[in-house]
Amino acid sequence: MFDLSFAELLVIAVVALVVLGPERLPRAARFTGLWVRRARGQWQSVRAEFERELAAEELKRNLDQARSAMREADRDMRGAEAAVRREAQQLRDGVTTTGTAPSGATGMPDATGARANAAAAIADDADSTSAVPSARPDEATGPDGERR
Repeated sequence: MFDLSFAELLVIAVVALVVLGPERLPRAARFTGLWVRRARGQWQSVRAEFERELAAEELKRNLDQARSAMREADRDMRGAEAAVRREAQQLRDGVTTTGTAPSGATGMPDATGARANAAAAIADDADSTSAVPSARPDEATGPDGERR
């Protein structure tokens, strides 16, 4: 903390001995040592509290970044889900009106629309099953899906 050489400490000790005398010097040294220890303890306490606050701020910042990344991923996922649902609905509408795949459909093996019908069936399954459960978690359902 302070740059005091041995010679400077020796001069301070001699001056303290002359000023305080041999009877009061040990008590003054103990008193000075006590206050130096208290000051160091307070300094360490302040430093530790400051480091804890910095760590807490960094954790809050990381948490906010993770939350924003999760919101962005959720938004992207919902956008992709909506696009898939639109495409499935377009396929379903095209199959139900004409009985064959819409003219924009690619990869058709033949003109019967077998692949479009399969895609429509898959889309129907995707619409009938969702990520949201149909029953509350505290309600029991039987093997046939009926509530008990």
